[in-house]
Amino acid sequence: MTLPDLKEPPLGLAAHINSLLRVDAMAPAIEFEGEWIPWGSLLALREDLDLALIEAGAGPGASVGVILRNRPQHVAAVLALLATDRCVVTMNAVQGDDRLAGELAELRLPAVIADVEDWARPGVAQAAAIAGSTALHMAGPTPNLTDVRPGTGGSAPDRPGVAFELLTSGTTGPPKRVDLLYRSLEMALISAKEYETSSRSPASGVLRESVAVIHSPLVHVSGIWHLLQAVGAGRRMALAERFTVETWRGMVVRHRPTSSSLVPSAMRMVLDADVPADDLRSLRAVVAGTAPLDPALAEEFEDRYGIPVLVVYGATEFAGGVAGWTLKDRLAHREDKRGSVGRANAGVTLRVVDESGRELPLGKQGVLEVRSAQLETDRWVRTTDLASLDEDGFLFIHGRTDDVIIRGGFKVHPAAVEAALEQHPAVAVACVVGLPDRRLGAVPVAAVELVVGAETNPEELREHAAGLLVGYQVPDRVIIVPVLPRTPSMKPSRHETRRLLAGPNKEMP
Repeated sequence: MTLPDLKEPPLGLAAHINSLLRVDAMAPAIEFEGEWIPWGSLLALREDLDLALIEAGAGPGASVGVILRNRPQHVAAVLALLATDRCVVTMNAVQGDDRLAGELAELRLPAVIADVEDWARPGVAQAAAIAGSTALHMAGPTPNLTDVRPGTGGSAPDRPGVAFELLTSGTTGPPKRVDLLYRSLEMALISAKEYETSSRSPASGVLRESVAVIHSPLVHVSGIWHLLQAVGAGRRMALAERFTVETWRGMVVRHRPTSSSLVPSAMRMVLDADVPADDLRSLRAVVAGTAPLDPALAEEFEDRYGIPVLVVYGATEFAGGVAGWTLKDRLAHREDKRGSVGRANAGVTLRVVDESGRELPLGKQGVLEVRSAQLETDRWVRTTDLASLDEDGFLFIHGRTDDVIIRGGFKVHPAAVEAALEQHPAVAVACVVGLPDRRLGAVPVAAVELVVGAETNPEELREHAAGLLVGYQVPDRVIIVPVLPRTPSMKPSRHETRRLLAGPNKEMP
């Protein structure tokens, strides 16, 4: 059997995945920790999960939770749900037990899939049972469904046509769930073709021998996007549970991909580790996204390794990329378009407006708005990015209209960190700002004003915050100050606090 092409008009994503799973049961699909898992194992889990979910009353269109880790069984579970037209509701396995249990109780899904180790965490299985969710237990690395504990069906409605409910940390408020439609993902895959380093169609009719290196967290849009690109192309996947320089270098050396992704913090780690250039000789391009990239860092990487860095710009809401550099553009315009994030993807239109929504002339800074065929609407969607466009269509991002901190590609909302710190009985008020960091781009740093007469120390406050937050949200430093800088209305001044904490050293060690 051969693979159908994913081209315009696109074959449905579900049909494409089903065809892919049946091409060659013995062919290698996923490499994980030195072992290859064949496509047949992924197909077997698809069949087992489908039967178990039907018995649980979660048929096509049903919302099914997955407590995600970067492991083969989780890749198999996501593909199984997409292949059967269900909605994947992503949950972060890295968050604390109480937060995960609370999320399960709130979502009240008909079924939830997770590793046996996550079901064993305090309160997690109990929360799923109270919510009425059928609990499906997985083990790996060869994907296996080991146990099914029936629920009463939950109360979450079906979501026909929705591929993912993806949790994003948000930029203008608390974290929210974003719907990614099947059709939008299909169009996004088509739109992204022009940014591939290969001129071949993403699906050539057979399983490819090339390997896609995937290390971005599957719980975030970047990891899901890399997975879907690999599936759309019929490529094998080399999967890492988390990024380390040695793991990434080893996968590149073994599989010799022509491109790979590196967020800015990972790019800095590769440079600092002085990875030999010969180890990366197969790479024709490195793709950088999820966080702002300092042009100097991109140029340092390019000068060291001779590998073009292709910046991409996107957002969860747009089901993939909005703009990016092609290899051709990078080779031609590295110097004269320095600092740009590239040009709009196919099917995407960009404009820059003032606060009233009036479109601004080329070269003027304002708020970026996007109109995308992926969203199947003519409506302009306003971002929180300050931007400008030049006469050649190159997009430049100049900052944000909110206070979000992007830490190595992860978004940290200061209000969430402040709320956690202020739950400590010794804390009167906290103010969190982002300070520059050489490796991660920026890190959250907290200034804390104590309750009169109270005593504590920075390490105790960091440990307190760590018990309430996801790891990347925990402040890098906590500074206890006699009194926080205030605005005329007596609110803590983020601007003055940033100046206070940055001091003479503008960059964290």
